Amino acid sequence: MLPDAHLTFKCKCFSNSTHSFFIHNLLITGRHSTQFGMCLYRALYQKKNFYRYRRICQMHKCSQHSFGCFKLYVTNPYRSVPQGHMREGKCHLLLGNAMAATRCFQKVQELEPESSQAQQELKNAESILEFERLAEISFEKRDFRMVVFCMDRALESASACHRFKVLKAECLALLGRYPEAQSVASDILRMDSTNGDALYVRGLCLYYEDCIDKAVQFFVQALRMAPDHEKARLACRNAKALKAKKEEGNKAFKEGSFEEAYDLYSEALTIDPNNIKTNAKLYCNRATVGSKLNKLEQAIEDCTKAIKLDETYIKAYLRRAQCYMDTEQYEEAVRDYEKVYQTEKTKEHKNLLKNAQLELKKSKRKDYYKVLGVDKNATEDEIKKAYRKRALMHHPDRHSGASAEVQKEEEKKFKEVGEAFTVLSDPKKKSRYDSGHDLEDDDMNMDFDANNIFKAFFGGPGGFSFEGNSCKADLLFTSHNHLLIPCSDCTINH
Repeated sequence: MLPDAHLTFKCKCFSNSTHSFFIHNLLITGRHSTQFGMCLYRALYQKKNFYRYRRICQMHKCSQHSFGCFKLYVTNPYRSVPQGHMREGKCHLLLGNAMAATRCFQKVQELEPESSQAQQELKNAESILEFERLAEISFEKRDFRMVVFCMDRALESASACHRFKVLKAECLALLGRYPEAQSVASDILRMDSTNGDALYVRGLCLYYEDCIDKAVQFFVQALRMAPDHEKARLACRNAKALKAKKEEGNKAFKEGSFEEAYDLYSEALTIDPNNIKTNAKLYCNRATVGSKLNKLEQAIEDCTKAIKLDETYIKAYLRRAQCYMDTEQYEEAVRDYEKVYQTEKTKEHKNLLKNAQLELKKSKRKDYYKVLGVDKNATEDEIKKAYRKRALMHHPDRHSGASAEVQKEEEKKFKEVGEAFTVLSDPKKKSRYDSGHDLEDDDMNMDFDANNIFKAFFGGPGGFSFEGNSCKADLLFTSHNHLLIPCSDCTINH
């Protein structure tokens, strides 16, 4: 038996706000039975375990022993029980068990109706319940930012609640804030390496960062710890399916089966819309295949989708810029190449930008090939034939009976035809025009007489005449109305 004396029973527990321990001194007087002595001994044993687990930060075991200590304490017939319920409630609150904490604080209020501390702790518990409710609704609406906000507020009172931390980490991962999510999950795993939820979140971060093989390992480990973990099972299945479909698409592309590769990448994109980085790569891969299939506009759209998912994806910018070049959208190409060069200042990217800028300048000048209606690879004979056709079509004398506005427009076109022929019929000028060097030359745009070029081409005086009724160029001309009338073998559609 314990001697009759003053006994001091010190019971410590975490405070919900400072995580420090408060001390309560219990003064017990009078005679004690053997049963109470054993009760006190067991309480002291529980208290020692409480301290031991506190030192190694295993909060769940720490709280279990604190509950044991409190329950033994409240069986003491010489003391009232409110303080025991209060401390048990605080431990429940710390671990996020708001309902259990509420019951404890309500018991305190029943025993001590005037307790302001019980009223405040009850409000804290009710706040946690409200944050849990809002978080659940927000998660269903995929409002992950609101879920993170609610969990941060709840963790202010329930800082040892792994459930709240895991939900916050999962939502951070779904928001693309992977470093933050990994940090929270890793903290939990350091305290409890068997936590299936934390293992799942760790794998989810790796999965969304396109580290699929490592992610699968964490999902499998999570399923070992919690075989009924439905989210881990679904994520594991999606990760394996996504990897397999992507590899099939890559294989088909390497083998030259572009249509098959296009379809496989399209199927892979439907597996998991939340996997931003992997889907960005899939869109870019499909754009590459699309450009091979001459689906340039679709390829541009796919690159845009990839960039929307990952604004730092340089390969998507380069692919889209090339598609813009192929479709002669040079301003857009320059914009993309500028973005790439600002991000990675390499010699290759600088050359691509300069080439796009040159093509943009060239596109803003007159397109002599288009003026004559010939291809850029047209031969000398094809250029001459095209000039003959266009010059006769737009000669001012042919339109002398038209309105002043039409005459002015046709005269302008006639001069452009002569200018185009002057450049494209001269091998040196044509070469400089094709390379863009003419943009720096002043002599390329020198004045010339389109009529002189016309006369020279048709043999000068006697070679072609718009006077009288003769037609030495397979054309008849009537001075009455100044209209050119084609001969039976003329190929010009007037």
